[in-house]
Amino acid sequence: MSEPLVNVQSVSVTLGGNAVLSDVSLTLAPGRITTLIGPNGAGKSTLARLVLGLVSADRGAVHRRKGLRVGYMPQHIKLDDSLPLTVDRFLWLAASGPTSARRAALERAGVAHLRRRAVQQLSGGEMQRVLLARALLRKPDLLVLDEPAQGVDVAGQNALYGLLKEVRDEMGCAILLISHDLHLVMAATDEVICLQRHVCCSGSPESVSRDPAYHELFGPSAGTPNLALYTHDHDHDHDLHGDTRHPDHHHEGPCNHD
Repeated sequence: MSEPLVNVQSVSVTLGGNAVLSDVSLTLAPGRITTLIGPNGAGKSTLARLVLGLVSADRGAVHRRKGLRVGYMPQHIKLDDSLPLTVDRFLWLAASGPTSARRAALERAGVAHLRRRAVQQLSGGEMQRVLLARALLRKPDLLVLDEPAQGVDVAGQNALYGLLKEVRDEMGCAILLISHDLHLVMAATDEVICLQRHVCCSGSPESVSRDPAYHELFGPSAGTPNLALYTHDHDHDHDLHGDTRHPDHHHEGPCNHD
């Protein structure tokens, strides 16, 4: 078995006098997608920041593999609307390497055509793809993505999560996702950790969706089959705007999932 990239052992974190995390453990291994779910204030972002080394634990330990390269996609990023900034320049500010590297990252994220577009003109889905390209520039061993599908419609979310699986398969990296919604990541994750300052339950998406602790935290409707066990499997895919693309012929329009 591969050496873990990050091993979080029984950590507790207190911020501003409030216990944010209590006795939380987490192991991130190469080639695996782990998703943190939980309501607002559950400590998800704090745990991600702990993994990134931006927050220190009051108790417990965090071990990172030596030389670990991490790509981080934040939940929000503030840009000055008056600053003329193309996508290419935005990526250059993050990693001033050769143009070919930025082009390759944008292509891998499916937005190579946006290289000369002003970042202020991007849609929510396009900006998320650009932020993913920015994280990929580091050729990371570990990708940490905080609510990566925020502001993107359901079809665009499925396309994004499908892309993350492709990135994992190609690069062999570990991915740590933060989400508030289990059913949206069911088909795109190997392990789920349900957090409410402590670990309520963990395991495969299917086992967590059936766990009483999950239902207690999210309510009785959280595990209905058409939501919690939802997978996206059909003969077409979606572009950034949610329109459908069929592999054998050209067709655009909304996709109905009954």
